[in-house]
Amino acid sequence: MKLRSISVLICAFALGAASCSKEAPSAGKTAPEPEQAKAAHAPADVKPGSHEDWCGEHQVPESQCTRCNADLIPAFKATGDWCAEHGLPESQCLKCNPDLKIVRPPKGS
Repeated sequence: MKLRSISVLICAFALGAASCSKEAPSAGKTAPEPEQAKAAHAPADVKPGSHEDWCGEHQVPESQCTRCNADLIPAFKATGDWCAEHGLPESQCLKCNPDLKIVRPPKGS
């Protein structure tokens, strides 16, 4: 069962990599410049787990960013990696795990 859960999680990451939704700016806020928007989110064709696979907005790997890609949520829930209180993976929940360090992989990885 654990192998199946891991397989589901890997498939979900591969299929959902970098599909962040871009919301319209709210009143009083200006839209980010195209260069800033590109810097915040990884391109769709990056290798999961690489340096380029990074969501600058949420400081987690883009391929694992449930806040940008809600399609990833079932895979995290299936593996028991879900914080229902805060609505994100337990492995990314800094409120429940204040000592948690999510580190961007080095360039060239």
